Amino acid sequence: MSRSAHPAGPRHADVLPEGHYTAPPTDLNALDPKVWADTVTRNADGVVTVGGIEVTRLAEEFGTPAYFLDEADFRARCRAWAAAFGKDADVFYAGKAFLSRAVVRWLKEEGLNLDVCSGGELATALAAGMPAERIAFHGNNKSVEEIERAVSAGVGRIVLDSFQEIVRVAHIAQSMGKRQRVQIRVTVGVEAHTHEFIATAHEDQKFGIALAGGQAAEAVRRALKLDGLELIGIHSHIGSQIFDMAGFEVSARRVVQLLAEVRDEHGVELPEIDLGGGLGIAYTSEDDPREPHEIAKSLTEIVTRECEAAGLRSPRISVEPGRAIVGPTAFTLYEVGTVKPLEGLRTYVSVDGGMSDNIRTALYDAEYSVALVSRTSEAAPMLSRVVGKHCESGDIVVKDAFLPADLAPGDLIAVPATGAYCRSMASNYNHALRPPVVAVADGEARVIVRRETEEDLLRLDVG
Repeated sequence: MSRSAHPAGPRHADVLPEGHYTAPPTDLNALDPKVWADTVTRNADGVVTVGGIEVTRLAEEFGTPAYFLDEADFRARCRAWAAAFGKDADVFYAGKAFLSRAVVRWLKEEGLNLDVCSGGELATALAAGMPAERIAFHGNNKSVEEIERAVSAGVGRIVLDSFQEIVRVAHIAQSMGKRQRVQIRVTVGVEAHTHEFIATAHEDQKFGIALAGGQAAEAVRRALKLDGLELIGIHSHIGSQIFDMAGFEVSARRVVQLLAEVRDEHGVELPEIDLGGGLGIAYTSEDDPREPHEIAKSLTEIVTRECEAAGLRSPRISVEPGRAIVGPTAFTLYEVGTVKPLEGLRTYVSVDGGMSDNIRTALYDAEYSVALVSRTSEAAPMLSRVVGKHCESGDIVVKDAFLPADLAPGDLIAVPATGAYCRSMASNYNHALRPPVVAVADGEARVIVRRETEEDLLRLDVG
């Protein structure tokens, strides 16, 4: 790989008020285990490996850009979540983060349930052999066809998101001679400390039925009267990429208050409460996520305390980690193309992917880390912006980061913590081909989602 020198950009981020960093790291070759998958390390030759395989070899075999997923890390995180909550609670992996048939099989083998929110996700789950009773179906606007398939398959729960859906699901279930287990999703008026577009429990948004004004209580009344429904509990989800447990405490308190109102009015104690997901992960060294056992202890204590105060039996708790499981297990590998220093500003590092494989930076102003992974370097740090090859000025992968000043075309760089929402939200913008997902474990690598081809694009173009 070429390592030709080029003029370096500025070395200190304090020239950029909007920048994430204030000073370059002391060692550009170090890999912070907080943001990298468990088996990622640098070998004696300075090349980063995952699952015992060098990234240079992976690039040669599978090309770039590509997502590489540490299967052992994924499985370990599944086991950690299952162990943290134990047999008296349910862990539903949120399939929207990333879903494939291989992932469904891993979940099944590791004892986790699965949360889906579309007909396509349901089809993938069923095709990979996930028992229908271990599937929850979400969504704010489920189609009649999706509901019919879910009820027919026997999914374990459908999360009702509106008054219309209460009637719709009840009618479909009754017409099939079934009684569908359901939960009602409520919005509890909690402002999670997260981006506006991924905060989901304040009242001015599209999800759920508001507690305010008695709407959620009315939804319960209607659901309890319909023969096609078996109301098993209340669901709440306050947002995504959350580190602070205070929002969950407020949410749990308000949901338990609703359970008490249901008991008092109907003489029924609903047996389940789902607190959703949204737990954050480390995208940079400054992020400090909680471990599953800490989260489980905190949520269990909150619900138990609130139920004791209300004179209720503690319901069975469900949670829905998605990002918290798959996010840290994968990284995206890119090849450097153009390196463009802008005097007095920063150096733009263009890679062979971009917003088509990671839209989160453009969509949410998300922050990521990045590292040179095909070699080590003792060069001085340069303030860099990693950008893609798309025809958009907002095509940014990593907004501000430090990379070695001798970075050159042909080098491989990797962005960690891209397991969640990157492949799931990938697009064909500029007719880009969506990258493959490659699972790596114990010195072996295999494609679990193949790279798209030009033939794939043209096959859909029937004009």
